[in-house]
Amino acid sequence: MPIKIEQMSPTDTPLADLRREIDCIDEAMHRLLMERGEIISRLIKTKRTTESGSAFRPAREADMMRRLVERHSGILPLDTAESIWRVIIATFTYVQAPFRIHVDFSAGEAAMRDCERFHFGFTVPLVGHLGPAGVVAAVAAATGDLGLVPVQGSPGSVWWALLEADKAPKIIARLPFIERHDHPAGLPVFAIARPHPDAIVNDVEMWSIRVAGWGPRPALALASLTEAVVVPDRGFDGAALLVPVSQGEALEEITGALVNAGASVRGRALVGSHARRYTVTANSRPALAGR
Repeated sequence: MPIKIEQMSPTDTPLADLRREIDCIDEAMHRLLMERGEIISRLIKTKRTTESGSAFRPAREADMMRRLVERHSGILPLDTAESIWRVIIATFTYVQAPFRIHVDFSAGEAAMRDCERFHFGFTVPLVGHLGPAGVVAAVAAATGDLGLVPVQGSPGSVWWALLEADKAPKIIARLPFIERHDHPAGLPVFAIARPHPDAIVNDVEMWSIRVAGWGPRPALALASLTEAVVVPDRGFDGAALLVPVSQGEALEEITGALVNAGASVRGRALVGSHARRYTVTANSRPALAGR
């Protein structure tokens, strides 16, 4: 049987040429990374910053990730593109001002380690703690370290009360910056730090609220308004709440609803803030995801 030989069309590119194109792109990406490093060196000299951690800007980083999602297309998975950019951003931030990440492993080490590595890479040192109190204490004792605590935290722990003092660390970000149902590091966590004034973003304020008279009615009233973290006080009839309040909303609306439902507000304190949350929809477009 004769062998059929197919002629290559003029538009076909030989495999070797395709590989050369890939090599050129790889070299260009590496050179751009080195060029980015040179710009960072100039930035350090311009800012003349020696305060560790002062280069971390969660609002700017959240905006960068939203723009990445908006322009992304093609066969490269979004997870890969996001993780590459997160490592680039976090590593250059670390180069500007070295810091450590303190992570609460008490609710599960694997998910928290995945979250930290996805968002900050392997260059930034990771320090594990068995409880949010250890994380807060370590961040408070450092100049510019960051802490990661699960949004739901350890069962029964009112860890955010440690952030109430004026000079205590504060919540400065909620991760992941871009949420989606299949995110490889999708565990919701709060990032806490001793915030640099330039790093504060007030899209969503986080309030620590203490109430008495807690029960089903106040719980339903709160759930109808916001996604709060609630730790009931089993010895009394009270509860400790960690409540997000978005721009354009009033804390008084939430406290008023609690009072109308039969609870009394015993105390409140601002414990931080973070950028607006975004989620990726089915068409890979970022959209507001609530608080």
